[in-house]
Amino acid sequence: MKQIKKIVVLTGAGMSVESGLTTFRDAGGLWDNYPVERVATHEGWEADPCYVNDFYNMLRTKYKDVRPCEGHKLVASLEDDYEVTVVTQNVDALHEAAGSTKVIHLHGELMKMCSSRDVDNPRCHVTLPHEGFGNTGMEVPHGAKAADGSLLRPYIVFFGEAVPNMEIAVQEALSADIFVIIGTSLNVYPAASLVQYVRPGTPVYLIDPKPVTTRQGITHIQSGASEGMRQLTEILKQQ
Repeated sequence: MKQIKKIVVLTGAGMSVESGLTTFRDAGGLWDNYPVERVATHEGWEADPCYVNDFYNMLRTKYKDVRPCEGHKLVASLEDDYEVTVVTQNVDALHEAAGSTKVIHLHGELMKMCSSRDVDNPRCHVTLPHEGFGNTGMEVPHGAKAADGSLLRPYIVFFGEAVPNMEIAVQEALSADIFVIIGTSLNVYPAASLVQYVRPGTPVYLIDPKPVTTRQGITHIQSGASEGMRQLTEILKQQ
């Protein structure tokens, strides 16, 4: 019986650009208009939780009608022939919407709120939309409380905080038969370090339209997410 190979896919902001989402870091991205220290740090949350809450409410309003691009769908379709784990730096749920069944979120999930006292306590998580949270169920009101009585805060890994799913992602990288990187500059750590855990001799493909300096053994497909996934699908068919 032929053993099913395992593909691990690491995705970044470039994965969702074709769905119409603004990146955080690139020129014209969200950090140009919203100071990162105010909306994505623990200190910013402590100083003004209402401002932080309003920022993520705004993001959810922008994201609620966004749909997966062809690239997301092609990643999901890999499950027809492979065991696939998606490790994403993105906080959107577009991989799940496209049909991917095993998705590890490194930087949190926009459509979840959590306890500000115990971020990773699943009993205090609230998944949006939630009854009573505005007309859409996604507009978290100021002062909303978690089950433990603390303020609900966005389930986002703020800068300076530990990445709780990193160890799980490392184990996935260690067991990959094929490793695919899509839409990330490999400058965001600790996620960028995952490729270092891939076993020697494992094929590694990087899909990104920009010129990238890669280490030896990485095949760079210089295209956007959808076109790059079309090319990768053809490469994998020939193996």
